[in-house]
Amino acid sequence: MLNPHPTRYALLNGVLHDLVTGAHDALGDALVGAYLQGSFALGAGDEHSDCDFLVVVSARPDATQEAALRRLHHDLPHRDGFWWGHLEGSYAVAVDLRTTAGLGREWLYVDHGSDRMEWSTHCNQPWTRWILREHGITLAGPCPVGLVEPVPEEVLRDAARAGLATLVDEVLGWCPPRVAWCQRYLVVQASRSLYTVRTGEVASKRDALRWAMVHGDPRWRPLLQQVLADRDQGLDPQAPPRPGSMEAAREFAAYVARVA
Repeated sequence: MLNPHPTRYALLNGVLHDLVTGAHDALGDALVGAYLQGSFALGAGDEHSDCDFLVVVSARPDATQEAALRRLHHDLPHRDGFWWGHLEGSYAVAVDLRTTAGLGREWLYVDHGSDRMEWSTHCNQPWTRWILREHGITLAGPCPVGLVEPVPEEVLRDAARAGLATLVDEVLGWCPPRVAWCQRYLVVQASRSLYTVRTGEVASKRDALRWAMVHGDPRWRPLLQQVLADRDQGLDPQAPPRPGSMEAAREFAAYVARVA
């Protein structure tokens, strides 16, 4: 039985219906369940969000199943309509997902808007598991609480601290500093990491920014307010950062790495 209204966007719900039915056609009884995680699961999904999904499978897809999934995800982003190009997610092997012992194993993954799948650890991270278990929206299958054991707070905190050590180089390695979206992304990721270190939980982008305004050093509030206010501008590769804002973002990330 599919969840007919997993989000407040009717067109996205239709896309998710086709995603799940297509995955079931490819996997058959190997499909355990399908879920939303990420921004939509955290109650913050909107037109500027990726639609992050996780399909749980009973075993690693065999060659026939993998080929069918690749055909499905090659087709989906080329269909007419906004949301077809905003899916991102993985096919998580149930035994890997159960406990943190399975962290870092590769799952079949499709990047945001891509029509090519790859084997990747992208979704097999502590924060993905935490969101799925604590806030995941079921599209089909059992409640995710029964599929994922609780993620220890220290596992989340350690992962956030480790990410902060290389955050600036990692983000600006694939996201050009001349693009305004990249400036905002760097500040958001630093804010989310600080939130996780301090609370042992995971917050949406907006909630992490607001939390950092209240609980962080007040000198960073103008930067955080700028990032929050500019979020609706979305990704425009031609839009440069506000003057001085990229430098401020780098300094904020360094500050967070020091205090986390």
